[in-house]
Amino acid sequence: MPRKFLLMISLTLLLTACGKEQAAAPETAAEPETAVPAVTAVEPPPLIPRTTIFGNPDRTMARISPDGEHVSWLAPKDGVLNVFVAPAGDMDSAQAVTNDTYRGIRNYFWAPNSTYIYFTQDQGGDENFHVYSSHVETGEVRDLTPIKEGARATIEAVSSDNPDHIVVGINERDAQIFDLYQVDVTTGERALLKENPGYAAWLIDNSLEPRFGFVPTPEGGGNVVDFDGNVFAVIPAEDFLATQAIGFNADNTAIYMVDSRDRDKAALTLVDIGSKELQLLASSDVADISDILMDPVTRSPVAFSFNHLKSEWSALTPEAEADLAAISAKLDGSLGILSTTHDMSRWIIHEDSSDKPGAYYIYDRSNRSVSQLLVSRPDLAAYELAPMQAMAIKSRDGLDLVSYLTLPPGSDTDGDGRPEQPVPMVLAVHGGPWARDEYGYHPWHQWLANRGYAVLSVNYRGSTGFGKAFTRAAIREFSGKMHDDLIDGVDWAIAEGIADPEKIAITGGSYGGYATLVGVSFTPDKFACGVDIVGPSSLVTLIESFPEYWKPFLAGTWYTYVGDPANEEDRADMLARSAISRIDDIRVPLLVGQGENDPRVTKQESDQLVEAMAAKEQQVTYVNFPDEGHGFARPENRLAFYAVMEGFLTQCLGGRAENAGDVFEDSTIEVLHGGSYLSHMPMSEKNSESDSANPAQKD
Repeated sequence: MPRKFLLMISLTLLLTACGKEQAAAPETAAEPETAVPAVTAVEPPPLIPRTTIFGNPDRTMARISPDGEHVSWLAPKDGVLNVFVAPAGDMDSAQAVTNDTYRGIRNYFWAPNSTYIYFTQDQGGDENFHVYSSHVETGEVRDLTPIKEGARATIEAVSSDNPDHIVVGINERDAQIFDLYQVDVTTGERALLKENPGYAAWLIDNSLEPRFGFVPTPEGGGNVVDFDGNVFAVIPAEDFLATQAIGFNADNTAIYMVDSRDRDKAALTLVDIGSKELQLLASSDVADISDILMDPVTRSPVAFSFNHLKSEWSALTPEAEADLAAISAKLDGSLGILSTTHDMSRWIIHEDSSDKPGAYYIYDRSNRSVSQLLVSRPDLAAYELAPMQAMAIKSRDGLDLVSYLTLPPGSDTDGDGRPEQPVPMVLAVHGGPWARDEYGYHPWHQWLANRGYAVLSVNYRGSTGFGKAFTRAAIREFSGKMHDDLIDGVDWAIAEGIADPEKIAITGGSYGGYATLVGVSFTPDKFACGVDIVGPSSLVTLIESFPEYWKPFLAGTWYTYVGDPANEEDRADMLARSAISRIDDIRVPLLVGQGENDPRVTKQESDQLVEAMAAKEQQVTYVNFPDEGHGFARPENRLAFYAVMEGFLTQCLGGRAENAGDVFEDSTIEVLHGGSYLSHMPMSEKNSESDSANPAQKD
């Protein structure tokens, strides 16, 4: 019998054993001395199947073509996400215009000529993307960037002024930088547009002409220069993460920017190319500008959004003010304006509510009507979803930490936002760290709340969107004040009677995985267990293994915030801030998930951690997927990992879990170490063969 089949049987038995819907609570050591008022038991809601949350959506990512003739979306074709296109008003006539058969397409957009769909795809999560076009009438898919293995292509610019062409960047000549090519999408012919003299990024105008390059400076900022070396704009180091050019005005004489220079919260500005005069167009006192709605014809902004506790839109024209009022009168969730026709007569709107499935709508400006186009996960409507609470938690040194809390359904019977008695809690840490958590539907929050856990997400310092001072408060604070912020969130939840202090888990991916490893090694008494997904165990080996095309940006990001491993003093500090240096302090069970092809956090990070823990016979379970990268894109792999994670948390926190069933059958899951920790029962002899002293050994 094949070993993969034996492994699937063993995992299924293990997770069925530990994944009972009604998990028994652990016995207490002694009765409390004082009587506790009785709490009326509330029957828990039905388990939401993992496939309903983490499987392929029914339809998602709706868009409208620039000419308004078609609508499009992603949907499964033979179980794999592909792009479907239908005539506007006749969704039943939809046809797939791509034919991915394994990994699925995760993003796409319309060409300005409305004839093609553009998308990118890699192999197994290696992020060496190619750029593709698909003809919406014939379904012909063409690789616009047939490059050598190991090279990477990017979409640099499209424009309605030159609708049959696309500008792509390719790092085939030099792995660190991208030369520009213009591709005729009607023929596939590619011509060199500009060889890169050393720019980290390009600014390309509406006629698809390169105009400026971005040259990083050693101190972490950069200069925007023309091709004669003249400086158009200086981006100081403190503005590197919050300032960027977003496009040219209609006659290519000025550049729109999201700009934090000389201010804390990034604003929308227009900078004249000749005079360099800056015009302030929009700003917020509480958050950075997060999104901008541009008129495709006039190439001027008509509305903008900012996101503090929740996302909010503001109009810049009277017409847009009336539009936003009409939309808000019909929809009450956080709103995303995802695409418009070229004449802006119709918009695609996404409504994101925390306690109902996300839905896409068409807004018709002619009569200001809002009509539903599709719902991403309609099966969720049959289940009770938990509302998300938004609040700002004070850090110990006075920062406002915008945070989001979701409680298990039925735990808050009086509706005051607090459970009637403390419940097990999962601290879910976002990745990045230069990103943020947001209000709205969050699959982890709904999944874990349904299983009986409170879920808390904290925007720790270093998160983006709250002003550059908040982001820069994280400089050299990995495992320091950044982690203090997370602990302050946990302490708040305990003090508020939300979390049972003996039953708190920490989990996250990427930086969230790093935070998990810091949590179980630097503050092991705070957490009952941890789940690390593609998290770095050593800041030194993390940075040393970054892809070549990241290196031009390291001064403004990792070297500034963490350190340069080539510097002896920095290297020592980075190791001191890494879990790999504190293996002896890990005293709680740990689950590690890894994608073998991850170019950002390479498999070495998980291998060396697990090898060190295994040598000390610590409780670590290591799950790898040989066809994944920085996260688990294939639904078969997502479902397999979350089945393992659910069973792991059940043992750790005592919540509910769905039986594993045949979830491992179509996955490439490998348990490289510690399968026995997935169950209270010993591993069977056949599966314990995979529990090797060498964590990199595959089954």
